[in-house]
Amino acid sequence: MKNIFGNKTSKEVEETYLNWTPLISVDEIKTIKEISKRQAILIFKHSTRCGISRVVIKKFESLFNEENKQLKVYYLDLLNFREVSSKLSEVFQVIHQSPQLLVIKNGISVNDESHYEIIKVNLSKYI
Repeated sequence: MKNIFGNKTSKEVEETYLNWTPLISVDEIKTIKEISKRQAILIFKHSTRCGISRVVIKKFESLFNEENKQLKVYYLDLLNFREVSSKLSEVFQVIHQSPQLLVIKNGISVNDESHYEIIKVNLSKYI
């Protein structure tokens, strides 16, 4: 997934504790709801054409440290999977934004932030 966010040489790639899981199917939403009954799930909605989204995703990645590496984080490419984004809005009752971070717990969205507010989210409270 690192190539999605830029084409860097191995020296330029910073160590990250973030392990992205691509979200590419509407069917995965049911799985996310089930998993969220045991642990919080984060969904990062990203537009590859948006400058703000590019900045925020890099800052978001830098927030991850060893403490929160166990968080399950899904990555949704909004341009390629618009149907999935629309279904997320419907299922979790959130207005579509880009970029956007959804926190799913017990089958519902317990937090959603967009734009630069994403990097203010206290990730450790969802561990």
